[in-house]
Amino acid sequence: MERKLATVLFIDLVNSTGLVTGSDPEVVRRRVNLFFDKVSHCVTLHGGIVEKFAGDAVLAAFGVPQAHEDDAERAARASLAMLHAVGDLGLEARIGIEAGELVVEDSESTFATGEAVNLAARLQQAARPGEILIGPTAYRLAGASLVVEDAGPLELKGMSSALRAWRLVDAVDGPARSKGPRAPLVGREAELELLENTFARTVRDGRAHLFTIFGEPGVGKSRLAREFVDGLERASVLSGRCLPYGEGVTYWPLAEMIKAAAGISDDDPLEEAFAKLRECCEEETVADVLGLASGMLEALEGERSSQEIAWAAREVMVTLAEVQPLVLFFEDIHWAEEPLLELIEHLADWVRAPLLVICLARPELLDQRPNWGGGRVRSTAIELEPLSEEESALLVEKLLSQLAGASGEPMRAPSKEVLERAEGNPLFVEETIRMLVESGAGNGEPDRIPDTLQALIAARIDHLPPAGKRLLQRASVVGRVFWKGALEHLSPDVEDIEALLEDLQQREFVLREPRSSISGEPAYRFKHLLIREVAYTGLAKLARAQYHARFAEWLADRTGEELLEIRAYHLDQAVEFLTELEGAPPEELAQEAGSALVKAAKRAIAREAYPTARRLGLRALELRPTLGARYVAARAAWRLQDWAAVEVEMAKVRDQAHEQEEPVIEALALTALGEAMLKRNGDCTEAKAIVDNALELLTGKDDPVAHFDALTVRATAAGWLGEMEDTVRYMERAYVIALDAGRKDLQTLAAQALAQTHILRLELDEAELLLTRALELAGESGSVRARVGATLSYGWFLTLKGELDAAETLFEEVRASSVELGVEPAVAAALAKLGWIARLKGDLKRAEKLMREAVRITETRGDLGVLPDQQAALAETLADLGKVDEAERLALEARSNAGVRDTSATVAAATALAAVRAAQGRGDEAEVLLDAALEVAREGDFKVFELEPLTRMIDLQRTAGQDGDATVYEARLAELTPMPSSTARIA
Repeated sequence: MERKLATVLFIDLVNSTGLVTGSDPEVVRRRVNLFFDKVSHCVTLHGGIVEKFAGDAVLAAFGVPQAHEDDAERAARASLAMLHAVGDLGLEARIGIEAGELVVEDSESTFATGEAVNLAARLQQAARPGEILIGPTAYRLAGASLVVEDAGPLELKGMSSALRAWRLVDAVDGPARSKGPRAPLVGREAELELLENTFARTVRDGRAHLFTIFGEPGVGKSRLAREFVDGLERASVLSGRCLPYGEGVTYWPLAEMIKAAAGISDDDPLEEAFAKLRECCEEETVADVLGLASGMLEALEGERSSQEIAWAAREVMVTLAEVQPLVLFFEDIHWAEEPLLELIEHLADWVRAPLLVICLARPELLDQRPNWGGGRVRSTAIELEPLSEEESALLVEKLLSQLAGASGEPMRAPSKEVLERAEGNPLFVEETIRMLVESGAGNGEPDRIPDTLQALIAARIDHLPPAGKRLLQRASVVGRVFWKGALEHLSPDVEDIEALLEDLQQREFVLREPRSSISGEPAYRFKHLLIREVAYTGLAKLARAQYHARFAEWLADRTGEELLEIRAYHLDQAVEFLTELEGAPPEELAQEAGSALVKAAKRAIAREAYPTARRLGLRALELRPTLGARYVAARAAWRLQDWAAVEVEMAKVRDQAHEQEEPVIEALALTALGEAMLKRNGDCTEAKAIVDNALELLTGKDDPVAHFDALTVRATAAGWLGEMEDTVRYMERAYVIALDAGRKDLQTLAAQALAQTHILRLELDEAELLLTRALELAGESGSVRARVGATLSYGWFLTLKGELDAAETLFEEVRASSVELGVEPAVAAALAKLGWIARLKGDLKRAEKLMREAVRITETRGDLGVLPDQQAALAETLADLGKVDEAERLALEARSNAGVRDTSATVAAATALAAVRAAQGRGDEAEVLLDAALEVAREGDFKVFELEPLTRMIDLQRTAGQDGDATVYEARLAELTPMPSSTARIA
């Protein structure tokens, strides 16, 4: 079974009942048979297959069993031919066309099923007599080659929503022009210069030159040639495109060129066309041989030898080139038949006139003609490589600029990942942007491969030998990089895999990797990521499941636990597909996948890839709700500081661990719940009680991480309550445990926490020693989490020292690292600190912006334990900016949100409200609030929390003319710190 992007066509006779009624049955049968014959001929001529006859209707498919990049266009052209042929029989028909993903039994089968079949049938039913309706997917694929009218959204039988459709009027001759934006040529300056120099040489020497541009589809061959042609002066240009199918198309490009040179239109009467041709050719014999007027092409090929045609073509080209230098532009000569290739070479060899023959070809031309252009002095061949990353970015910029100019609105750039997928192919970039614009994707990420690209690449894959195609599809299951040994395991039915891989390299589907991540296993890589994606898309889901499971089996045998994460992914994919197809996977497979996912999640936590660990853990839990899966998912949420998830999930872990008598896991769950209580609700007393229970459960248990986590949370709760002696005692115990365990990351966190206790008391020398050591340990440990904690504290220390620029640099580093870790609360903390630095520097508008973002993140998460500090800081800033009403609201919210006996939040909220009252001219109330804030700070020996209320009080007293009182407060401020003004507090 195989999945294919294909186009379906339904045609039905109009008024077939009237045809039968009162008519001779033999006549009816003859006319219906003629109808079927005509329709079948049109389908076959355009490369499609007749799927089935049903009454007086015909179902045809294009792209089954062999895909072509232009299947939708073929279907459209076939439908136009059908209406003409049916009209010759005195009959009428109506047609519906739609494209989509179909499922066929195997690569040789023509029986297909899929939604596109139903949609094409419904469109046919909605069409009027003599009308062709084309659906949205088929239009996306072929619209650039068609002349259509908008048929509007159609309400179709059996459809839950209206379907956009177009009325097909005609097909465009010549190469299709993209409906999307077209930017100026980018990154082809050297190639363009080579073309220009070659043309100049051709003109100078008066000799023909063959110039072939090779390149994969979409790399920009036509774009380069057209850019060159558009820049020509005093030269004639004739172009023609080789067709991939049809009758009498051997010399089609030559026919297009001669007609253009002679000024012949398709609707010219035969005599007039011949007259124009003879005038152009000057010699009647040449004109007769090149009798390419309407209806003469088929007869010509049968009656004239290829040598005669080549001679006649040479004569007319010489005639034209002698008048003015001539450029012949042959597109897609990889589709050319041998007589045309010989004709092109004949022109290059024998024309003694300024003639440049430009040929565009894909690399597969060299399969047919390995020596194309070789052995000729006056021949050049180049291959266009993908654009560089910088060139791709420039192309995107130009495309978006065009779109913005057309719409009047700025366009969102696609994500970096999207550009990486395009890998320097200009068409891929253009089509991706076109799809983003049409779909309105707000995140710069398309939800699928553009249909046009899928059709293009699928056609290339379908042209592979069957064994090579099977191998490529199975390799796509492994990934962008794959191994020969893995393919041998997946493909026992395929012989000589090495030879097939060499062939795939020659055809530029895959590349050999210089190094392999698995010792002794040759590694390969898909040349383009989209080739891998399209190859994978072609596999049936059942086959995907089977190959994912078999590859996981190979990984286990070959690498053991080394590539565990990759193995877990493939097992999970197998389970997911089997669940979709069969309702549930085999129990053994689900168990194996769940176990691998849990192990992979633990590894992800160990390397601090917390979002990955969270995703893996949740998936493992979905497969099998074991305690291990539940805990690892919840622990990842804990490390991400997702307190809402921790509250729910760790409660379940606690209960399940208690039932299964797993005291260490139960204690860890309690510790997490205690920290969630602290950070989310600000309830320090309840948090203490919960963590005390955890410490009791851990008595006598040898698990240093569990002990460390519980002790640090217990110390934090004590610190928030102002119980500094307990804070120091618990953190010192935690430091000893980390030291005994040899965990430098934990030692960093403990040293940093101890340093904070000194900062709170403004013992800056002691804090500096600990923070210096913490940063050293963080570097030695390689832990980003530890480095973030130490850097944040050191930045706070530098702020208190007045080294604002250095502190700002550190907080920016914390913000970037926290984004990398995926820990939003740490991002918010860094933003709050940066806002305070901006405030101290006098940039209140920047401070407001940074603080607002910090509050937004924390408020969205519902982290009430830290929200009031951030709200208070923003309220003070707004009050100083004169935004008093909003400042008052925030200050009151901060006071309401301040946790039970939370010293930091209580002081911050009171100080912020005092700033508001002072701004409102209510100085007496402000003074009362500041006195209360100072009293709370002194109760806990938190000297650092005195700084801001003292500064506010000094300003208040000076404003009120109470210089004596102000002097008293200034003396206290000088006693605490040499800084002349407010510095910072925990936020």
